[in-house]
Parts: sequence; C-alpha cells; structure tokens
Amino acid sequence: MSARILDGKLTAGEVRAEVARAAAQLARPPGLGTILVGDDPGSAVYVRNKHKACAEAGFHSVDRRLPGTASQADVLAAIADLNADDSVDAFLVQLPLPAGLDERTALEAVDPGKDGDGLHPVNLGRLVLGEPSVKPCTPKGIVVLGERFGIAWSGAHVCVVGRGTTVGRPLGLLLTLKGVDATVTMCHSRTPDLASECRRADVIVVATGRAGLLSADMVRPGAAVFDVGISRTEAGIAGDVGPDVADVAGWIAPVPGGVGPMTIAMLLQNTLELSRRNQAGGTPRS
Repeated sequence: MSARILDGKLTAGEVRAEVARAAAQLARPPGLGTILVGDDPGSAVYVRNKHKACAEAGFHSVDRRLPGTASQADVLAAIADLNADDSVDAFLVQLPLPAGLDERTALEAVDPGKDGDGLHPVNLGRLVLGEPSVKPCTPKGIVVLGERFGIAWSGAHVCVVGRGTTVGRPLGLLLTLKGVDATVTMCHSRTPDLASECRRADVIVVATGRAGLLSADMVRPGAAVFDVGISRTEAGIAGDVGPDVADVAGWIAPVPGGVGPMTIAMLLQNTLELSRRNQAGGTPRS
C-alpha cells in the first residue's frame, strides 16, 4: 500500500483563492496585523509569508516590528495600538517572544474579538462550550484538509498524539463539536502504550516535535495520518511520522506540504470572518 498524499499546499491555495473572491465583495479589504519582537529567523519567515498571503488575497496588512530589547510594556503598547486600529480586523503576536517577556500576558492582552489565531483564553473557552467562535488555525486546517479529501470525521476514532495548547488540546475540542462528531483519544508522554492506542485509530494526528515518533507498526492499514510536528535534524527538516508509515497508511499529510500551508489559509479565513462581522455592524465575537 502507498498512502495518498493529503496535499496541504494545493488545498491551501484553493482556500486562499476562495477567501480572495469573498474579500473582493466587501466594502473594504479585511485587515490582518502581526507583531514580531526580535530577530528570530524562523519567526521572520512566518511573518513574511503571512503578509505575502495577505497581499495575494487583497487584504490590508499591518506589520509591527519591535527590537529584541523591547520591554513587556513596549509589547503591550503595540498590542493596544492594534486593538484600537479599526483597519485591523484580526492580529497575532508571533511566538516565541524573546527571553524575559511573558507570552501569556501578551496573548491575554489581545482583544478576543481580534484574535486571528483563535487561541485567546476567551475563545478557547467558547470552543469548550460549543459556542460560535473563530477556531484555532492549525486544528481547523487539519479538519478542513481532511474534509477536502473526503475523510469522514463523523464517527471516526481519532488518536491525537501531543497535548500542546496550539494543536493537540484545541484539536481534541474541535473534533468533538457537534457537526464534526469524532471520538478522540488524547495521548501524551505519559500514555502507557502509545502504539496500541494509535493502532486502534481511524485517524492519527501527531504533534510532538519528536522526529520519527510514529512508525509503521503503530498504524492500522488504511488509516489517515496527519504529521504536524517539525524537528530540525542533521538531515534537515523532519516530521513526527517515520517514512515507513507511507507504506501502511491510506492517507498521509506530510512534513512539509501537509498541514503547514493550511495554517496561514485558516488565518486568512478567520480574518475574513471577523471582517464580515465588523462590516455588518455587529459586535465582533471570535
């Protein structure tokens, strides 16, 4: 068996084209802002790609840069500026922040109604309650990518490996919402028999940052596998899924080219949703 590739690059391009067409119908372009503190090369690339995507979709974008010597007060002031900027419908603080800055304090200062990432505690609370909310970008991207390739989430047994706050935990919540209706097993470093849990699953999502963690003997033949982890090794960038898994799985979202491109596409989609609410005159609720 050779797994079919869940092509995130292709699917993200389709979503971004749909977003661009919808944005062109609005009275003003949707606005997305970013705050980048310091000179981390990886963060700079991510931010640059977000603004490139904005330009291609016809969005207005605001790029705030602060030096690595910025204080907590400087970061909070930049957040306050974007909270007050009516041209910005959504924004994010690019992580990680330099040492000495409190990420939680910064993220909680973002107006929940402008939370493009969907990771503000207020919005995660709405997700827990099943209330309308802008969904976290990477988990939402996983669900949409699967749907576009015909993976049926309803009734599926999904094994999520990794309990981080940006992927694993919110994905577990999202998959169990009414309308998605998956059954989720959440696994982590204290799970006693990870291989057994994975073999029971119709879908496996791995988000740990441990290169090659998932091997072929841990996957039920025909299962769908989403690789979300990224590690830098001597051989280059590696995901959490070993290469032999493609010989067993029915579907695989690889690293790179799988879930990653979907994250920016979902950020644009979230920004579009918030812009629609703002331009309709309602109170923005993420």
